[in-house]
Amino acid sequence: MNPITFSISTTLSLLLLLTTTTLSTTLTTDITALKSILSSINPTTIPPNSCLSTWNFTSNPCTTPHLTHFLCGLSCTNNHITHLTFDRAGYSGTLSPLVSQLVQLIIIDLSDNKLSGPIPISIFSLPNLQTLNLRSNSFSGTIPPLISALKSIETIDVSHNVISGELPDSLSGLGLTRLDLSFNKIVGRIPKLPSMLIELALRDNLLSGDLLKTSFGELTQLEVVELGGNSLTGTIPGWFFLLPALQQVNLANNGFTGIEVLKPVNSNLIAFDAGYNKITGYLSSNFSNYPMLSSLTLRYNKLHGPIPTGYSQSTTLKRLFLDGNYLNGMPPKEFFTGKSSVSGSLGDNCLKSCPVSSQLCSKSQKPSAICQQAYRGKVKQKS
Repeated sequence: MNPITFSISTTLSLLLLLTTTTLSTTLTTDITALKSILSSINPTTIPPNSCLSTWNFTSNPCTTPHLTHFLCGLSCTNNHITHLTFDRAGYSGTLSPLVSQLVQLIIIDLSDNKLSGPIPISIFSLPNLQTLNLRSNSFSGTIPPLISALKSIETIDVSHNVISGELPDSLSGLGLTRLDLSFNKIVGRIPKLPSMLIELALRDNLLSGDLLKTSFGELTQLEVVELGGNSLTGTIPGWFFLLPALQQVNLANNGFTGIEVLKPVNSNLIAFDAGYNKITGYLSSNFSNYPMLSSLTLRYNKLHGPIPTGYSQSTTLKRLFLDGNYLNGMPPKEFFTGKSSVSGSLGDNCLKSCPVSSQLCSKSQKPSAICQQAYRGKVKQKS
C-alpha cells in the first residue's frame, strides 16, 4: 500500500470512529421521560430562545454537536441523561413523574421558575441523584419518608415553595451535606438530622418544640444553622454551642425563653443571632470568650443586668446588637474611648450614662418607670 492510500484509509477510519462516538443514541426510556417532562410544561410559558424552546425530538438529545436542537437544559454521559437543568425562564406547569425514568440523573435543577403541584414521589427513587434543586417555585405537598431512598443525595434545596407537613424521621439516614427547606410551611419538631450535614436551613417555617440533642448531637461537621422565623421554644442549650464545627447561627424570631452559654472549647463560632425571642436572665459573660466571634445579636429579648466588661475587650467582636432589653448599669467605657471598634446598638435598655454622641447609644434608653418595674423584686447580679 502506497503512503497516499494508507493516509486516506487512516483518515477515513478516524472519521468513522469520531462519527460513531459523536452520534451517541439516547436511550428510548430517557427520550420518553423528556417528552413527558416537556408536555407537562405550559407551552405558553416557554419563551423563544429559552432552553425548552430548543427541545425538538427530530434530533437526538445526546447527539453532539448540538446545532439547532437541545441547545441547553441537558447533559449526557454516553447515552444517558445525567443533568436536567432548566433556565430561569418562568416556566409554569408540573414536574412529570416520568422523571424517574432518567435513572442516571446526577443533578436536577429547576430553580427560579413557576412550577407547581406536588414533587413526584417517583423522584425519590433516583439511585444516582446527588443534587435536587427546586428552589423558588410553587411546589406543594410533603417531604415523604421515601426520601431515604436517595442513597447518593448530597444537596437538597426546596426553599421558597409551599411544602407542608412534618419532616420525616428518615432524613437521618441520608448522606446530605446541605439541606435548605426555608420559606415553606413545614410544621412539627426537628427530627434527627443527617450526620454529614454542613449547612442546615429551615428558616421561616412553622417548626416548634425545643432544640434536642437527639436531633443535633451527631453533627460534627455542621457549620451553618438557619432556624430563624419559626416557633421554637425552650432554652437554647449549652451543648449546642459546643458543636465542633459551628460557625454561623440564626435563631432569631422564635419563642426561646432562655439561653445557656458554655465556655468555648476550640470554637469556630463567628456569628450568633438570637434576636426577637423571649430570652430572660442575665447577659452571659461567656460570649466574650469565643475566640472568633465577630457578630452577636440578642436584641429585643428580656435580658437584665449589666453588660460584662469582656464584651468591650474582645479583639474579634465587631458587631453587637443588644438593644431592646432591660440591661442596666454603666456600659463598659472601652466602647466609647476608641479602644473598641464595635458597632451596633445598646439602645432601648436601662443603661446609665450611655453617651448619645456614640452610634451605639443613638437609640434612647427606656423610661425610668419601665426600668423600675422590670427590676422590682429582682436581685442584682454581681458583675
